[in-house]
Amino acid sequence: MSDPERSLDADSPLTLPGFFDALAEGDLLGGVCDDCGQVLLPPRPACYNCGSRDVAVEEQPREGRVYSYTEVQTPPPALEADAPYTIAVVELASGGRLTGRLGVDYADVEIGDPVELEVREPSEAERSLALDYELEWPVHVFEPR
Repeated sequence: MSDPERSLDADSPLTLPGFFDALAEGDLLGGVCDDCGQVLLPPRPACYNCGSRDVAVEEQPREGRVYSYTEVQTPPPALEADAPYTIAVVELASGGRLTGRLGVDYADVEIGDPVELEVREPSEAERSLALDYELEWPVHVFEPR
């Protein structure tokens, strides 16, 4: 059980910096509400389903299925060379959903396709879009299985 009165800082896995620090170390962490069981990805200190602050941090599976997807044809100027690319909401085996890039063309994707999360360093173009504190955050990409 988690401590709802704990203080949060950037190192906490219940914050985006903490989530991405863990991801850089190879750990996909999610919050799991102790009251309703909702999986929160990225984790956060309060459940968006029931409002509880009793949220535990648990390792999440990297495997899942495409829940929804779209093609980005007009990206930010720094990513024009990558266009078009596919973004998806993936439902992980735990039931949590995470948005990320797909490592496959839009025409080659269907809802329900199995995928697995991989982590890589951001490209220079991706870093050019990042805020100062995001520069070292890894990029997660879902690859077909």
